[in-house]
Amino acid sequence: MLFQIKSYLQFLWHSKNEHAVHSPFVFSLLTKCFYNKEFKSEYNVLKNYRNGLLLNKNTIDVTDFGAGSRVFKSNTRQIAQITKTAGISPKRAQLLFRIVNYFKPESILEIGTSLGLATSALSLGNPKASIITLEGCPETAKQAQLQLQKFNCNNVELIVTEFSSYLKNNQPSTINHQLIYFDGNHSKKATLEYFELLLPTITNETVWIFDDIHWSSEMEEAWEIIKNNPKVTVSIDTFQWGLVFFRYEQPKQHFVIRT
Repeated sequence: MLFQIKSYLQFLWHSKNEHAVHSPFVFSLLTKCFYNKEFKSEYNVLKNYRNGLLLNKNTIDVTDFGAGSRVFKSNTRQIAQITKTAGISPKRAQLLFRIVNYFKPESILEIGTSLGLATSALSLGNPKASIITLEGCPETAKQAQLQLQKFNCNNVELIVTEFSSYLKNNQPSTINHQLIYFDGNHSKKATLEYFELLLPTITNETVWIFDDIHWSSEMEEAWEIIKNNPKVTVSIDTFQWGLVFFRYEQPKQHFVIRT
């Protein structure tokens, strides 16, 4: 916790808003998407999706392949508590919806479904998109599938799998996911492995979002390696997320942005 507080203070010191941004691409993204205050009816759907899970007092046995939990001491966890402590926040879900709605990717990959809170935002952001979401825990995936079906997120295919084996065995170089949301394993080794495995799939329009880039010193190291990769041209640190773009026409720039 102390590490994250220190990281956040450093973030606040370095962060800017749209007035300090001179890139037309990033300025447009901030003003038309990040800072868009217009109410969307889909926000009510996201709220209802969350509330349905918050009312669910059932417990499930979670199989955790990632960096573990700082909240839960046992793998037997209440669905409502997972939603409250481990799921994407309402504010972040709305921002994820706006990002998808802004870029309108036709193909989306999510690494780490959990209970589908972020998945629902991806689905609502572009109902015409084809979405694959990967989850390692069968019990968590079962709950997510039920909730996604209840809210008619019919453009989502949920696959129960170990992430790296899926990415290695499904020839990702032949698949063009225009947006990828990385939220499955908050470790440096796994994050960089997924990054390298998916790098052959990038195009000029690709958008990648990495969750919890300041989760630990290891995740910060991973983020530094990712944003300094020669193929990454634009990177945005929002503290919770790191966004990277591979736009050939853009000069290499890094932004630290308050959202």
